[in-house]
Amino acid sequence: MSSFDFDLYVIGAGSGGVRASRIAASHGARVAICEDSRVGGTCVIRGCVPKKLMSYAAHFAEDFEDAAGFGWTVGDATFSWETFLQRKDAEIDRLNRIYLKLLADSGVTLHEGRGRLVDAHTVEVDGRCYTAEKVLIAVGGKPVKPDFPGNEHCLTSDEIFHIPHLPRRMVVVGGGYIAVEFAGIFNALGVEVHLVYRGDQILRGFDADVRRVLAREMQNRGVHLHLHSEIASVEPAGQTLQVQLQDGSTLETDRVLCATGRVPRTDGLGLEKAGVYVNAKGEIPVDHDSRTNVPHIFAVGDVTGRVLLTPMAIQEGHAFADSQFGGRYWCPEHDNVPSAVFSQPPVACVGLSEGEAHTLYEDIDIYLSEFRPMKHTLGGRESRTMVKLVVNRADDRVLGCHMVGDDAPEILQGVAVAIKCGATKARFDATVGIHPTAAEELVTLRKPVRTGH
Repeated sequence: MSSFDFDLYVIGAGSGGVRASRIAASHGARVAICEDSRVGGTCVIRGCVPKKLMSYAAHFAEDFEDAAGFGWTVGDATFSWETFLQRKDAEIDRLNRIYLKLLADSGVTLHEGRGRLVDAHTVEVDGRCYTAEKVLIAVGGKPVKPDFPGNEHCLTSDEIFHIPHLPRRMVVVGGGYIAVEFAGIFNALGVEVHLVYRGDQILRGFDADVRRVLAREMQNRGVHLHLHSEIASVEPAGQTLQVQLQDGSTLETDRVLCATGRVPRTDGLGLEKAGVYVNAKGEIPVDHDSRTNVPHIFAVGDVTGRVLLTPMAIQEGHAFADSQFGGRYWCPEHDNVPSAVFSQPPVACVGLSEGEAHTLYEDIDIYLSEFRPMKHTLGGRESRTMVKLVVNRADDRVLGCHMVGDDAPEILQGVAVAIKCGATKARFDATVGIHPTAAEELVTLRKPVRTGH
C-alpha cells in the first residue's frame, strides 16, 4: 500500500488536466485534481468555446446581407447582446457540469482552490496538504496587459465575454490571433473597431500570404488597422476613454481590449520549493514524456510553452496518463499540428509556412490561388478566398497548407491528415475535387506561382 494520499495529483482542471486525471483513474490510479476557478479551463470557460459561439453570432450579420442576392427578403434584423450573453452563459454552465460529471464518474477527487507545491510530493489547497507519488502541472496561461499608463481601464480576453452592454466603439490592442478574432467579431456585430498593433503586419508567425490576405479582408469589412502603432496612455473622459497613441494621435472609444499575449500561470505555485525549473518566460520546460527536471513531476499544456492549443494539451495529458499508469507508452507529436484563427474570414493552416520552408529546404515550390467564392457571386460580397500549398521540390512532399476564407478550419482538418501522412503534390493532383466547392481549389493547383532556393 502506497504511503502517499494519491498516486497522482493534478494541479489545474483545464482540458489537459482533466483528460490526464480521467485516463489515469481509468487505469486504476488514485487521482486528485484541484482548480481555483471553474472546471473546464480557459478553452471551455473563457476561451475557444465562448469565442466560437461569439463568432457564430457575428457571422449572421453578413448572412442577412447576402440573403437578398439570393432572392430572400429579410426584415430589419437586430442583435441583442444581452440575449446572446444569457444563451452563451447557459451553454458554458452546461459544459462545466459535464466536466464535473466526467471527473466524478471517473472516480477523480476534486479539490476546489488554488494548489501550490509545498515540497516535491506535497500539494497544499486552501490550507490542507495532500501527498502524491506523482504530480502533474496543468495550470495553463493567463492574459497580460502592456505596461502603459491607464492600462487598468482596459479589458483582457478573460473579461470581454462578460461586458454587460455592446459598446459602440472599441480599440483592440495587439496583432495576434486573439486580437484579430475579437476585432472581426465586434466589427461584424456593428461596433466601430480600431486595431492597434506595433508590428508591420498582423498575425506574426503565420505565413506571409495569410497575413496579407487577412489584413486586406479585415479592412474591407471595416476594421481600422493601425500598424506600426502603440498606445501611450488610456485616460477616462466622462463616459468614454481617450486613447493616446505614441505618434500623438488620439482615439475616443468606449472599450479597450488588450489582446497582447498570454503567460504561464506559474507564479505562486511553489515550484521552487519542489525544485522544478522555470525559464525566464515562466514556462516549465519538459522532455518528450512531459517530464520536468524533477523525475516524478510532469507538466502539460500551455504552461510548457510547446504548442499552445487545447487539443495538444489533451493529447499530452492522455499520453502522460497512458504512459505512467496504463503500461502503454506513447508520445504526442508536435509537428504538423493544424490550427485555426476564427477571424472574419477565418484562417486555417497546417505544416510549414513559406518562410519556414525556405530555411529548412533547398528548393520549394509555391502554389497559390485567390478567388471569389461562388456564394458571393450572387450575394454581391467582394470577399476573396486564398489557398496555398508549400511543396518540397526534391521529393514532391507537401510541407504546408494555408487557407483564408469561409469554412477554412473545417476544410483543412482533412488536409491535415494527408499532410501528416506525407502526401505528395502528385497525390493532391490525382485527387478528384468536390465540385463546386472552395475546397476543390486545393487539388486543382497546377502551376507554381513562384519557386525558392
